[in-house]
Amino acid sequence: MTPSAVTAVQGRLIVSCQAPPGDPMRDTGTLVRLARSAAAGGAAGVRVNEPEVVAAVAAAVDLPVIGLWKDGDTGVYITPTVRHALAVAEAGAHVVAADATARPRPDGSTFSDLVRAVHAAGALVMADVATLEEGLAAAAQGADFVSTTLSGYVPGSPQGPGPDLALVADLARRTDTPVVAEGRVGTPEEAAAALARGAHSVVVGTAITAPTALTRRFVTHLTRP
Repeated sequence: MTPSAVTAVQGRLIVSCQAPPGDPMRDTGTLVRLARSAAAGGAAGVRVNEPEVVAAVAAAVDLPVIGLWKDGDTGVYITPTVRHALAVAEAGAHVVAADATARPRPDGSTFSDLVRAVHAAGALVMADVATLEEGLAAAAQGADFVSTTLSGYVPGSPQGPGPDLALVADLARRTDTPVVAEGRVGTPEEAAAALARGAHSVVVGTAITAPTALTRRFVTHLTRP
């Protein structure tokens, strides 16, 4: 993904094609088909997890691929180290998404270290943040996108059922770095609201690509007393 391709996702939808451990959808071939379906539906980009899946999806779709590597499920686990980031870039990701919160990284590196390494490898960086301060810091450290991915999932960030549109708006006002709305975007109306608040683009995952989670929502609602 060249800098000019940043405009390819402007005002448009990025679909997160991922599945949690143990989910029947967590299969490389299945995730490739999800990515191809997203492309057929008009997505401007896809976001995928793990180098093997990144490589397979990059070979299958002619879209910007945002790659990451989730390692663990606590603390900094979205592309937590420079090693993880370079593996994702080498697998063919045009953009490497990584945790850019204020929490310590397991290899002792800084987010700036990761940005420099990924840029040297020829890819861009998407900073996944939880707060305005983290987003501004990530932009100052050279992130090419700032995403609200972790708002509501990190202690101290607002908890709520929908996307953190206030954070989207605050970031859009305070930085020229493209702001990506991600996290709990559940409807087309919420996606449009994020763009109206200044988002450069919107990432949607569960509401499009997670049949297990969607089924569970229906079952839970129907079985409530």
